[in-house]
Amino acid sequence: MPTSIVTTDDLRELKVELLEQFKKLLQEHAGQPVKKWLKSTDVRDLLGISASALQCLRDSKQLPFSRVGGIIFYDYEDIQEMIKSKQIKGKQLASQ
Repeated sequence: MPTSIVTTDDLRELKVELLEQFKKLLQEHAGQPVKKWLKSTDVRDLLGISASALQCLRDSKQLPFSRVGGIIFYDYEDIQEMIKSKQIKGKQLASQ
């Protein structure tokens, strides 16, 4: 098996490449949680709301959810869509 020598320049180049890849990943996922599905506590923390307010969002069908066993999960994209729709409605009401 042939051997190769790794120089400090090779290591520096690897470091630069890795840092660029990390930066790219961070930019792609900026502000988004790593998980696609969030539990109720995660959603409450994200929105800054109480458990009863989250229950109202579920009951009024403003925020879709899935139940697996006794655990409720929310799709992060659904949360983002709900926030955007609330912002649009808020702007429309303010302009009337």
